Amino acid sequence: MRPDGWHLTEDLDDFLARAGDFLRSRPALHTVPLTVTETLRTRGADAFGTEAPIFGWLDRAGEVRAAFFRTPPRRLVLTPLTPDEADSLAAHLAGLSPLLPGVTADHDTATVFAEAWERRTGATLALHERERLYRLGTLTPPEPLPEGRSRVAGQHDREQLIVWYREFVEDIGAIASADASSWAETRIACGRVTFWEAADGTPVSMAGVTPMVAGQIRVAPVYTPVHLRGRGYAGAATVEVSRAALAAGAADILLFADLANPTSNSLYQRIGYRPIADFAVYDFTCAAQEVR
Repeated sequence: MRPDGWHLTEDLDDFLARAGDFLRSRPALHTVPLTVTETLRTRGADAFGTEAPIFGWLDRAGEVRAAFFRTPPRRLVLTPLTPDEADSLAAHLAGLSPLLPGVTADHDTATVFAEAWERRTGATLALHERERLYRLGTLTPPEPLPEGRSRVAGQHDREQLIVWYREFVEDIGAIASADASSWAETRIACGRVTFWEAADGTPVSMAGVTPMVAGQIRVAPVYTPVHLRGRGYAGAATVEVSRAALAAGAADILLFADLANPTSNSLYQRIGYRPIADFAVYDFTCAAQEVR
């Protein structure tokens, strides 16, 4: 039995052997760790960049109580922590390196960890985004649907997907999870992006999904070019991928929405998504001082 405390590894198999059951015990709240580790498992350690991911878990009396991962240069991602657990993790990680770009977690965990990181390193905190996690209840397609139809993106849509993925990443101010070309190829191969297209066959919106893991599928990304927004295209595309996820047997269908965008939050609720938790994203600017 390993001693109590935080344990770190760069070995994905070791991490999943230790923390996999814990992550699957709450698949909705742990959707991001589950989907990212599944991508790493199926596509390899370079799926998110050239630097090795790092994983960790908290052991208490032989039981995993929390977990985290980071795929550099992206932010740290945490499962729910108590304030004491957040402080102990901040102390542990700061002792290894005070360089950390930020954190993503449920709102309370992200906040207490960010405050602990500030105390431990002198970093400056900035709230980057607040998100709401939704779970599908009863799917309720909007009436009427916009003119057009849905279809799964194919190989001939590759360039369109590349352009829209880049625009989406820029739109939300994120770091791309993969090269745009490989992102498009992977989703085309697995049929994981659906277009809503206008009556003349022109794609006007897209909605993607993650692979099913632990019985859950997450809708991501949803994107409509700026000049085409406000016409119901995103809602129609989201309904179609949600319908497909139900048909695939998903027990939970999830999505995140930026709380600064009331339009998208209202849309998702109208088509049947119900809020289950709020998340926060913090950015850290490292101070030029020694770790305390």
